Amino acid sequence: MSAWSTDAGATRARAVFADAFGGVAAEADGSDGATDAGAGTDSPVLVWSAPGRVNLIGEHTDYNAGLCLPIALPHRTYVALRPRTDGRVRLASAQAPGEVWEAGLDEVAPGAVSGWGTYVAGVAWALREQLGDRAAGITGFDAAVDSCVPFGAGLSSSAALECAVAVALDDVADLGLGASDPGRAALAAACIRAENEIAGAPTGGMDQSASLRAQAGHALLLDCRPDLDPTEAVEQVPFDLEAAGLAVLVMDTRAEHQLVDGSTRSVATRARPRRRRSGCRRCASWPTRSSPPTTRPARSRSRSTSCPTTSRAAACATSSPRSAGSVSSSPCCATAASTRSAPR
Repeated sequence: MSAWSTDAGATRARAVFADAFGGVAAEADGSDGATDAGAGTDSPVLVWSAPGRVNLIGEHTDYNAGLCLPIALPHRTYVALRPRTDGRVRLASAQAPGEVWEAGLDEVAPGAVSGWGTYVAGVAWALREQLGDRAAGITGFDAAVDSCVPFGAGLSSSAALECAVAVALDDVADLGLGASDPGRAALAAACIRAENEIAGAPTGGMDQSASLRAQAGHALLLDCRPDLDPTEAVEQVPFDLEAAGLAVLVMDTRAEHQLVDGSTRSVATRARPRRRRSGCRRCASWPTRSSPPTTRPARSRSRSTSCPTTSRAAACATSSPRSAGSVSSSPCCATAASTRSAPR
């Protein structure tokens, strides 16, 4: 499956938005495209995106205080979003045609909401929980999603969705977190909380860290020990496949990877990730070894504070998406595309 260009992905997401909520086409000719009083007609519809990931080595190590080595994909999830003047969250997706997920932002809490929208609304909840008064600018919003990250293929389509929403809310609420690596680590932490506590998927933090912090031409060496400062837990490892004339081959086995999908699967199937994680905790609690080894091979601690993998992809609905960068055909490369200044 080929990755979309930035312009193509942004156009697709805006089309889903227009079909679900109206407003995009109407704004283009200057008329009022609002469908309800809380839609916030003075706010443009903008598009943000974030990549999926492939993990080269280190499966299930992120929640076991181990090491992993993911790379960001050129395949991205695109989110067209417009803030509302009330507290409603309305969501549409090209992958769920004809459906609109809706909830009040104040209703979002662990165990209180269900469905795919929990991955989106959960990010808003987590940012408000983490930042307190700093997140006062996060209100309700309408959002539409389209993605070329294969769903259910183990390529972190859920994390790509969460991270695209995170940078969108960071931008519209003027939080300023996306401009630095420490800020992106904070956004990743919010996405992890959204997936664990609101969506109910007991995952680690590798996927969100890769989507938000991996750099073009590099793999992200992630040290998942919980006592480490997030800024000291990553190292950008040069990994330029294209320059070496190589590529990562990702094969679809047709064995669908699922974390949480609402309630369509059996209780036993939904419990598998939780059982795996609880089993790992039991093993780590044995008296002979309270935690994984803390000794790591010596390695360079040089790091870059700019990490342009997740970005706003398009300008408002009345203009064509403008790109400040491009996505390489190399599977490991994901770069910034933004209408504002982006980290270089």
